[in-house]
Amino acid sequence: MNKIITLPSDFNEIEKTKDLVDGYIIGIENMCVNTNLCISIDDLDILKKYTSKDIFISINKNMHNSDLDKIKEILIELNNYNIKGVLYYDVSVLSIYKSLNLNYDLVWAAEHLTTNYNTINYWNDFGVNYTYLSSDITEEEIITISKKSKSKLMVTLFGYLPMFVSKRHIVKNYLEYFKLEDNSKINYMKKEGKTYPIVDNDIATQVYSDSILNGIKSYININVDYVILNGFDIDLDKFIEVIKLFKSVNKNNVLEYYNKINNMFVNTSLGFLNTKTIYKVKKNDK
Repeated sequence: MNKIITLPSDFNEIEKTKDLVDGYIIGIENMCVNTNLCISIDDLDILKKYTSKDIFISINKNMHNSDLDKIKEILIELNNYNIKGVLYYDVSVLSIYKSLNLNYDLVWAAEHLTTNYNTINYWNDFGVNYTYLSSDITEEEIITISKKSKSKLMVTLFGYLPMFVSKRHIVKNYLEYFKLEDNSKINYMKKEGKTYPIVDNDIATQVYSDSILNGIKSYININVDYVILNGFDIDLDKFIEVIKLFKSVNKNNVLEYYNKINNMFVNTSLGFLNTKTIYKVKKNDK
């Protein structure tokens, strides 16, 4: 049975959903992207309130040489807490992790790269026991990977999806150039009738999809370890209703629930879940 975890926006959301979900993904301040709630390593003691939950910590930004000592400090400090794993993008995290004797697992979370079981199994041989699957693949491909992967798997089935991350501060540079003031945490780019949420913080500019993924129909078809529901930029009461629908969905009511979610929001889609993958790298077995 797929466990449900979320990317909470704050601890108020955690308190309101703690009886509904199995766990959370929380980031470390200045070390993560596409993560809604990021805390300082000095505030990690708050995790002790949630020892019954599966907690994953995200340090998934693209690292620099100046970050290496900080990575080691964070990985060692996290060993004092009851967490399931650490999400990473940069291989430096794996390298440092392997030099230490730690109690938790790593999650390969390279977003658009986690698309096939051969590469997942390659990293599994290096001791990476989890993979956060890309949102760029189909339901059929998720099912195939789940059958042939040696790693435990995560996949997002609800919410706005990260499109790309840029080290350039696109919004801040725009505001500075035109001498504008705007302290919004989320900005919006309108293009060709579509609206894209943008977060430009101290780490990077993060651009999200124009539509909300409604993957509840796939939820009953796939078999992974964790399904992720992302409440980013979504009304909390509506998000809680979505969580309840995922928790109670079955083959008899799935179409009804799918339509309920579509009716709750004006901009839902199936993402790539039912989009045929046109280009593939063909493996040469010779």
